[in-house]
Amino acid sequence: MSPLGRFFSPKAVTVIGGGTWCEAVVRQCRATGFTGAIWPVHPKKSEVGGVPAYPDLASLPDVPDAAFIGVNRELTVIMARELSTMGCGGAVCFAAGFSEAVSELVDGDALQAQLVEAAGKMRVLGPNCYGMVNALDGVALWPDRHGMSRVETGVAVIGQSSNVLINLTMQRRGLPLATVVAAGNQAQTSMSDLGIALLEDPRITALGLHIEGISDLPAFEALAGRAAELGKPIVALRVGASEQAQAAAVSHTASLTGSDAGARALLRRLDIAQVDTPTELIETLKILHVTGGLRSARIASASCSGGEASLMADMGEIAGVTYPALTDTQKTGLRAALGPKVALANPLDYNTYIWGDEDALTATFTALCTAELGLGCVVVDYPRDDCFEAPDYDQVLRAVAETREVTGTPMALVSLLSEGLPEPVAMKALEMGIVPLCGMGDALRAIRAAVTVPGRGNARADPVTLPVNGRGAARVFSEAEAKALLQGFGVRVPGSGRAGEAGEAAETATRIGFPVVLKGEGIAHKTEAGAVVLNLSSAQAVTEAAAKMPAESFLVEEMITGTVAELIIGVTRDQAHGFVLTLGLGGILTELIRDTASVLIPATRADISAALHGLRTAPLLTGYRGRPAADIDAVIDTAMALQALVRDHADALYEIEINPLICRATDAVAADALIRMEE
Repeated sequence: MSPLGRFFSPKAVTVIGGGTWCEAVVRQCRATGFTGAIWPVHPKKSEVGGVPAYPDLASLPDVPDAAFIGVNRELTVIMARELSTMGCGGAVCFAAGFSEAVSELVDGDALQAQLVEAAGKMRVLGPNCYGMVNALDGVALWPDRHGMSRVETGVAVIGQSSNVLINLTMQRRGLPLATVVAAGNQAQTSMSDLGIALLEDPRITALGLHIEGISDLPAFEALAGRAAELGKPIVALRVGASEQAQAAAVSHTASLTGSDAGARALLRRLDIAQVDTPTELIETLKILHVTGGLRSARIASASCSGGEASLMADMGEIAGVTYPALTDTQKTGLRAALGPKVALANPLDYNTYIWGDEDALTATFTALCTAELGLGCVVVDYPRDDCFEAPDYDQVLRAVAETREVTGTPMALVSLLSEGLPEPVAMKALEMGIVPLCGMGDALRAIRAAVTVPGRGNARADPVTLPVNGRGAARVFSEAEAKALLQGFGVRVPGSGRAGEAGEAAETATRIGFPVVLKGEGIAHKTEAGAVVLNLSSAQAVTEAAAKMPAESFLVEEMITGTVAELIIGVTRDQAHGFVLTLGLGGILTELIRDTASVLIPATRADISAALHGLRTAPLLTGYRGRPAADIDAVIDTAMALQALVRDHADALYEIEINPLICRATDAVAADALIRMEE
């Protein structure tokens, strides 16, 4: 058994410390169902949490497989060294005051380094964490309440906030939680290490992550790779999109948050589903637990209410699921089951004609939910069990289960309100192989997220290009310098020349040939500053334009005509996630429209093509309403050239931006460029 396997499934545990927290660990371990040995350690107390205590580690009857260290931070380091020396499998380090507190404690980083050195080969969870609950084996090295019950199989969740994890364990939505782990500072054992160990347990079906920051990108890639090998899906709830959340994450866990675009691109690249709320995380994990992941977001929906059918349609469109039109075969089967009075559509309102007729319900759902769908959904909200008995609602559940057996289509119950599927009903559905989805909005977003699973084509061998720490200060290159560098890597740029004053600019324009573009140098946002004038057709026009510009030198360029569309294409250095390549609608409307897509470097031509075609404004590139189409290959060539530049200058590059990239029917031209890089 691996060290982490021994830690997660111990035969004997020790709890070091005698305070309230440690007493809670002892009691929680027994309450969760642990039948192995529990050895509290305290130099003065004869018992802790109702269990006889030992004065020190040397007095223990044997070597513990797992430990909970619940003493102050300095003593934590000493205890970790003793546990490692005696051969303990792993330890939870509960104390705070390490790297997460560097702004308050100047020795936080140093003490964490001492802890890692003291632990040696022994695995350490934390510091600054609650620990873990393993409901498969009844182990709870956890100093607080939790809402988990023993299960034979289920999902694992790893998080960086112990309190968020506590709240997740209290869910009443039927999610079978097998293991919950608080990663804390990840001083020695990362979320990725923990995830791999958990996924390798055959009893764990899927992994959920609550991420505040990724500090070891190669390890995270290794986690995704191992998940793909095992065919087990991962879903992540990542915080850090807002400036406030980023600040909180750095101070709370001492980990890098990075850009939201970079994080989303990373998760997408690694086939890790991403959700935006804790309830979406729970609902997605239920889908993954039952199905292993959906093959598509093409779904069918049945309800006995036109209002519910309309809500499914509207909310499904927002969530990104699709309702394929009914085939002739589906219509024939539905008409036979429902008679002539029901309008046939997807989502389907089957009315109440067949309510209470289990055979007719089964025939209806079976006719609707054909095998090529990603998921079949039946909308039903159970009445309050403190007011009503509802045996007829169980007929719907049985009909859904029979549909799954007959068609082979994954099936779900979907409630309008989250409380519409009480926990006993949800658990019964799971036992029957049905996904109980609580709350229509969460359900539909979870369905869309659950389509992203390992082995669906995005997993790749090439690791993300990591930024390398440089040695100098970064500077913004002049536009002429930036374009010269880009041209050296194969980017098409306009013919140009530099000029030191207005007369020289006119001479340069005459040499290039009219019409031309005149730009003032040394100004980042030229349009706003009045430092760019287009379509100048004479030397006099150039001279007059230069005289009005707030600039001391100029760049004169050929005027690029025949524009099909303008794009922005750029690269930013994201210390947490690598180099982020972003494409989107360009020109002066970039920030207003905010239609962009991001991938991480290295990206394939197929990745870049998919990003381009995923833009809302993609039709502008492909010939909108009879207009000419842009040369997409030339746009992709430009992106590949930027990637080559990044690979050659990963130790110096901070930012590249081409805006606009003028896309034409025959090529793509970098009309304006910015590069920030070390010398």
